Amino acid sequence: MSAGTVVRFPDGSNVVLGEVGQRVLLANSRVRVWEVALAPGECQPWHLHHNPYLVLCLDTSACRMDWLNGSPARFINEQVGGALYRPVSPVHMLTNQGHSLYRNRLIELLDLGEDTSGEALEALIDTSDGWPENAPEGAALTAVLDTDDVRVQRLRTRPEDEHIVRAGPVPLLIVDLAGGTDERPAVRYIHPGDTHLIRNPTRAPIDTQIVELRYLLATLTRRSR
Repeated sequence: MSAGTVVRFPDGSNVVLGEVGQRVLLANSRVRVWEVALAPGECQPWHLHHNPYLVLCLDTSACRMDWLNGSPARFINEQVGGALYRPVSPVHMLTNQGHSLYRNRLIELLDLGEDTSGEALEALIDTSDGWPENAPEGAALTAVLDTDDVRVQRLRTRPEDEHIVRAGPVPLLIVDLAGGTDERPAVRYIHPGDTHLIRNPTRAPIDTQIVELRYLLATLTRRSR
């Protein structure tokens, strides 16, 4: 069921499904990154996730998640800079019940959902032996989320400082926790073996989250056998 699909409430009434987010910030064969931004009282309409996904919180507010099947509501109060990893789930909607803006980056992992054929995996570089871990050079990282499928780490770049982020055998996503500027994209995708320079010319620290698509490591391991 995709956006525009008509589904039925338990009471027999109909509802048209919406998208999982409001604006696509980045999309390729591997990921689709959405912005979700809800003012107080605003809701993300009924929708269904076809892919496992990450939620990276940029601005927080008390939210409520309701389920089309009538399951008890879930009350959410995320932490700015935090990350959640979700499987595909039943049809639901999200409402901002708080008094401030709620905003996140929702990252769909297409390899684990829509694109289960494995065709996109052929784009991976096979010569990964000897590559370093995915990491910025000379930087201390703060662990945010660590699962078999994805790892999320937080990087702080202090004023007048810079870091080189280097992708190892699997891709990285670099997410600006301030939401991005003309000089700093909100989300950047780093291909295996590529690097990206984060430079901070401002007087305030820049916080970013580095998302590693770890599930692809298992794919590389299988292909090297």
